Amino acid sequence: MLLLKCHLNQVPQEVSCRFYPVMGKLQSKLKHRTYKYRPDGIIEERIQTKAFQEYSPAHVDPVSVVAALNTDLCVSGGKDKTVVACNWKTGDVVKRFKGHESEITKIACVPKSSQFFSASRDRTVVMWDLLGSPQPWQHFSGHSMVVTGLAVSPDSSQLCSGSRDNTLLLWDVGTGQCVERASVSRNLVTHLCWVPGEPYILQTSEDKTLRLWDSRGLQVAHIFPTKQHIQTYCEVSEDGQKCVSCSSGFGGEGCEATLWDLRQTRNRICEYKGHFQTIASCVFLPRTLALMPLIATSSHDCKVKIWNQDTGACLFTLSLDGSGPLTSLAVGDPVSLLCASFHRGIHLLRVDHSRGLELRHVAAF
Repeated sequence: MLLLKCHLNQVPQEVSCRFYPVMGKLQSKLKHRTYKYRPDGIIEERIQTKAFQEYSPAHVDPVSVVAALNTDLCVSGGKDKTVVACNWKTGDVVKRFKGHESEITKIACVPKSSQFFSASRDRTVVMWDLLGSPQPWQHFSGHSMVVTGLAVSPDSSQLCSGSRDNTLLLWDVGTGQCVERASVSRNLVTHLCWVPGEPYILQTSEDKTLRLWDSRGLQVAHIFPTKQHIQTYCEVSEDGQKCVSCSSGFGGEGCEATLWDLRQTRNRICEYKGHFQTIASCVFLPRTLALMPLIATSSHDCKVKIWNQDTGACLFTLSLDGSGPLTSLAVGDPVSLLCASFHRGIHLLRVDHSRGLELRHVAAF
């Protein structure tokens, strides 16, 4: 069959597109491309050229993590040892916070508050207040290695931190004191998140497992079936009923996200396969104009993908070529995503339903 290609290289604001007839397992063989699944059986590849707004960079070095503080502001950190609060709609830096001695690894925001926490390779966690002094509000020291997980309780009274030292520490936010400590052999923590409205904490690890902890005594409540690759990140849905974790990998081996039911924890619900390098972050997208629940993933392969949560189908892929590994993903508002990258700072992405589901690159800062 004939292959139709069209290139609009003369107009940088446009996209270049290619159309491929789908035959058999063709879509599994077309690697390192971006796809939009269409009901007429055609895979549409979209590559957005430079049509986005570039603001002054928030960081001078690679960005490790970004988190949304509210519907206007985000907080980010990276190798420059600095925590930066930005207006993600305008790209303006609101305030810079300096207090860590090494790279920032994680950030956790206090719900409906101006306060947030940052973790670092310097083995400490620091509490900050956007409305107060740029100096640290509180220090939490107790880990012997880099802190790689942070989670705030729903009532904001407790903080859980995890590290490559195989331990989880539970802190009293008000006093800064460690109230519980737990250690599991070979449990090199990669991420933590608190289950909304529950006393449970979800945790991924380099030992390829996903654990559910009960904060009342900091005991393991459940261990999900072991995966084949390192689990790099986890996220819980707003209703607290489902969670998604993602895997390391290379060349398409591993590199998947997995959906689990927190009420029926024996087996996975669905898997999302299509990335070709480690997936660094995964998020549930808010229900907006879409008729289906969606999940977004970002990967070291420079791609952000949107998936049908129920079927596992990849609905759209945006390639951020030249950005290097994509390190972190956060929901800004119901139609906006923030994506941290190794080479080109933070990207603002917009979910567009005007012509079917699309993901547009709006700005970088």
